[in-house]
Amino acid sequence: MLNFKRYQRNPVVSLPDRQWPGKQITKAPMWCSVDLRDGNQALIEPMVVEEKVEFFQLLVELGFKEIEVGFPSASQIEFDFLRQLVDRRLIPDDVTVQVLVQCREHLLKRTFESLEGVKRAIVHIYNSTSTLQRDVVFHMSKEEIKQIAIEGTKLVKEYAKNFPGEIVLEYSPESFSGTEVDYALEVCSAVQDIWEPTPEKKIIFNLPATVEMNTPNVYADQIEWMSRHFKDRDSIILSVHPHNDRGTGVAIAELAILAGADRVEGTLFGNGERTGNVDILTLAYNMFSQGINPELKLDNINGIIEAYERLCKMRVHERHPYAGKLVFTAFSGSHQDAINKGVKAMKERNSNFWAVPYLPIDPSDIGRQYEPIVRINSQSGKGGVAFIMENYFGFKLPKGMHKEFADVIQKLSETHGEIAPDQIMNEFKACYLEKKEPLHFIKCRIEDLTDRDESTTSAEVTYSNNGACKNFAATGNGPIDAVQRGLMKELGIEIKVLDYTEHALGGGANAQAAAYIQILDVKSGRTTFGVGVSSNITRASIRAIFSALNRLGLN
Repeated sequence: MLNFKRYQRNPVVSLPDRQWPGKQITKAPMWCSVDLRDGNQALIEPMVVEEKVEFFQLLVELGFKEIEVGFPSASQIEFDFLRQLVDRRLIPDDVTVQVLVQCREHLLKRTFESLEGVKRAIVHIYNSTSTLQRDVVFHMSKEEIKQIAIEGTKLVKEYAKNFPGEIVLEYSPESFSGTEVDYALEVCSAVQDIWEPTPEKKIIFNLPATVEMNTPNVYADQIEWMSRHFKDRDSIILSVHPHNDRGTGVAIAELAILAGADRVEGTLFGNGERTGNVDILTLAYNMFSQGINPELKLDNINGIIEAYERLCKMRVHERHPYAGKLVFTAFSGSHQDAINKGVKAMKERNSNFWAVPYLPIDPSDIGRQYEPIVRINSQSGKGGVAFIMENYFGFKLPKGMHKEFADVIQKLSETHGEIAPDQIMNEFKACYLEKKEPLHFIKCRIEDLTDRDESTTSAEVTYSNNGACKNFAATGNGPIDAVQRGLMKELGIEIKVLDYTEHALGGGANAQAAAYIQILDVKSGRTTFGVGVSSNITRASIRAIFSALNRLGLN
């Protein structure tokens, strides 16, 4: 039994007049990628310099304007990577690199050495402020912890005086999610007093959910409380850095934006320590799905996946939002049917807005394809099979035929598992188009006979029955009726046509026609569809009749 009594509830913020629940996200935040720091340090095999260079260039191509490039004072490879970016002039003028450093003088000195030649940089300092770490890690009082932040800020300010480029200060009370909000504010305010930001030269206060400790609404309350209580709020960029320990990293980030956050730090696909950082791609695509410009170039998700998996040597999960191989796939029959109907409605209405059940966005908008949307297995329904036939092969099966053919495919899938579209088409051919025994239509001659009162059609048909060539002549009120009458007389059967539809297969002068006919065997009460294809609609119709008779076994 789980020993749940070992754990205590984490404290919440008292904010009865919270405002964030009534707000909506209306624009993208400032994005900062921390893939090359948080993400890279969490890899089993961290990237080498050239791999980091390629990843940096990917982030630039995606439109990130702020990129944390690492911890250059922590290791030579981190230092060398930043120097490569500078020396090879790989940092665009509109991109700001961010470096992480602890509040220690020798580390700050090394950090500013790594930044030589950079036009604009964010220097990100931090120290842990949480009640737990104050107690069990640092054994320091609140005042002592605050003094670390103050001294670090003074050092950055001193080094920035002699730096030829622009320096933006970012301060993080690490483990903010486990820190009393009034104390976090006290520390940030002390940093603010030393740095003296202005509305023109803002400071970044980054409030990380270093460990996700509570439900998303609690983090939102913490962010709103801080946003309300900061002095000179217009001189501050309020940033959040969510992790995903409780599996709600995306939710806490979205609620934090509602609560006043201006900026989000995260990674592609949520790579990061433990369960990861917040997934910037999911956040951005969520905004996109609501008609908000995410301010990132994300129309080629497959290219992003390829680069990420190759450089990080990690796999994107099949069920990952938007990027997973199966997220635009429907196995459920009811889902398949709804998707089919939704796509049809979109085409018929010529709507400017995407509205398809079970598909929050059009997969093609992010570089995905429609082909894998519907997959057929033993759980699939009639709608999915019909969708495949129409969208892959152009056959618009009449509604009454959906179940008949789906039953055929379901039996096949129970033995063979998932059925590919080509297998479905092969089965369709075998059951309908190539069903030419025992009756095989060979040729016909159709003529309209007109008298004073009505139009009559004459049909002369040549066919084979168990290999023996035969022919008959009959009349009726149209080609189908004439052929039906002739076959009933020839074969000694009684049949009724219950349904008939036709459509063009493709376009242009060489387009073929598909005809579907449902026939009832009056004697047995059995019904089935037959299908015929020809460049001539009359021949297609007659082939459909023969196809149905063969399926019924009437000869």
